[in-house]
Amino acid sequence: MNTEPIRLEGTAVDFGGSKIAAARFEHGRIISHRQVPTSASGDLDAQLAAVGDLLAELGYSGTQPLGVAVTGRLDSDGRWWAVNAQTLEAINGVPLAAKLIERFGRSTRALNDADAAALGEAVYGAGRGIGNVGFITVSTGVGGGFVLGGRLVTSSDGLTGHVGFMTTGGSDIPCGSGRVGTVEAVASGGAIGRAAVDVLGPGATARAVFEHWRDGKDWAVEIVQRSAAEIARLCVNLKTALGLDLVVVGGSVGLAAGYLDIVRDYVSVEPPLFRVNIKPAALGRDSPLFGALEHTMRESRDT
Repeated sequence: MNTEPIRLEGTAVDFGGSKIAAARFEHGRIISHRQVPTSASGDLDAQLAAVGDLLAELGYSGTQPLGVAVTGRLDSDGRWWAVNAQTLEAINGVPLAAKLIERFGRSTRALNDADAAALGEAVYGAGRGIGNVGFITVSTGVGGGFVLGGRLVTSSDGLTGHVGFMTTGGSDIPCGSGRVGTVEAVASGGAIGRAAVDVLGPGATARAVFEHWRDGKDWAVEIVQRSAAEIARLCVNLKTALGLDLVVVGGSVGLAAGYLDIVRDYVSVEPPLFRVNIKPAALGRDSPLFGALEHTMRESRDT
């Protein structure tokens, strides 16, 4: 795949575990943006109805390219699975690709949201012009994607890039994926909030923990450092396995002021061969939107 940027024209959707965002592009720029909370219990029809409402607000026409990035995994048959049982309770092998085309037109394509963000950052963002780029989002969960030698890495089962479900040493915390001791169970925004329940009470959030961290509260410092250490270890392991030249980090936790400085500090004590360059997502929250539309326009052009 050629990673030279093309002029994005069309609409993109980023369907995440906590929000659905949609944007309209003209001449390679976002000119309009809408966002609503995600319904965790909605079935496929309900989720697509919410997407349709956003697209209507943006003036979407079924003849325009539409790129849709979704949390979870999308297999080669276009079926959508919510790998984490704690999000999107009714999404379990539903025919997303077919339903998208049926509802929104044949110029519609879908892919995983972290894959979309990796593609967006590799072509238009922090990874532009760099050979092997990894993307890690640290938000409600932890996910990832890879563009190696200019090609987005995918698999038939759609599991590629779900780096948050890799296990980490010394943890016995259960994860929504069904595995125990995963990176997501220790490092994600959800994990940060859960780690603070004893101090802040039920409903503790990562945002609240970060506020106390900035105030220098020891318990909050410990929680944030634990998360950053796991993400640093993940970055180093991915460089070792894939020969990454750069890891781009996004997500509400990943982009929190000061967080990446801690991650880099942990990476800096590794032997020189294993240190990897780490940058924040240049496109911010919009990385998946850029990548989703890029994917659709290239797929449409190549067919």
